[in-house]
Amino acid sequence: MRIAINEPSLGAEEIRAVSSVLRNGRLTSAQFHGGAYVQAFESAVASYVGAKYVIAMASGTAALQASLYIAGIKKGDHILVPSFTFIATANAISSLGAKPIFVDILQNYTIDPDDVAKKITKKTKAIIPVHLYGNVAPIRDIVKLAKEYDLQVIEDAAQSLGSTSRKKHTGTFSDMGCFSMYPSKVITAGEGGFVVTNNKKLHDQLLMFRNHGIGPRGPQTFGLNFRLPEISAALGTAQLKKLDKFLKMRRRNANLLTKLISDMGIILPIPPKDTNVNYSLYTVAVPDRDNILRKLYQKGIGAAAYYNMPVHKTPFFKNATRLPVTDWAALHVLSLPVHPHVSTRGIEYIAKILHEAVWEASETSWEVFAR
Repeated sequence: MRIAINEPSLGAEEIRAVSSVLRNGRLTSAQFHGGAYVQAFESAVASYVGAKYVIAMASGTAALQASLYIAGIKKGDHILVPSFTFIATANAISSLGAKPIFVDILQNYTIDPDDVAKKITKKTKAIIPVHLYGNVAPIRDIVKLAKEYDLQVIEDAAQSLGSTSRKKHTGTFSDMGCFSMYPSKVITAGEGGFVVTNNKKLHDQLLMFRNHGIGPRGPQTFGLNFRLPEISAALGTAQLKKLDKFLKMRRRNANLLTKLISDMGIILPIPPKDTNVNYSLYTVAVPDRDNILRKLYQKGIGAAAYYNMPVHKTPFFKNATRLPVTDWAALHVLSLPVHPHVSTRGIEYIAKILHEAVWEASETSWEVFAR
């Protein structure tokens, strides 16, 4: 049996959607509001997440870059961000000449508000909480801090489409929330992303920025080509219609896996009662992670370590910041497949092989794990 860590769920509906774009021949649009398929996609997402406006972008990274630019972030500004994230979050900051200031994380692998508070300085301009793995960051605490210090908040919700806290969607707690539709996400457009906002001024500025700074009356400001093609928008719309079904299957698989491996003494992803996560990645923490990962691979299970190298330890961003929880997580996290293509038999197989691998973990690794 072979089980991938994540794979897109595509069917006849997606093929029909893409074919309809190819038949009409309008593959993209430089209009201020975008093409018909882009507009339809944006309207559907806005309805789903409960936001007034959605601005489709070429990628999740483009969504972050555009949001930071529109937020007025400039060279030398400091942006507080967790180091335990995909490197694109920090890259987007650096692309504007700003400096990522790395902060530690909580036990659910999202930003620690206490560490954020300690690192706010006169140079700090914004905070980027990351809803990692689909877990909801302590966003209300972050927004409260931001208001106290007059900072902006841009949510990196790339992995959390469909996750909610008290029935409110991630990405909608702040002025701008950024999402990704890369093929490993809960829905895909091949590539693509989008920004959600309730602010019309930000909406209009983002529309111009993604289209070379061109407004309804022609060029008005600086911008780049961050447009989402019509094909991607059509694919994304077809996927969005299936999102609730996808999430139901992910949660069913996650709940079953939790039940089957709850006797192992490892750390499981148990969300708070008022939170509904999308299980974009079902992530546990285990002793002797690398050996366990190797054994899972050998048995055909596409587990992965997201992320075994925190951003502050990568060559480009390397610095001596002390982030103990981040460093511990980087040594122990392990993500397991729970996507819609994984059957009940597949989940049972994953649990069986994980049991075997964990029982073989060395005594020393358990001691390190418990610290």
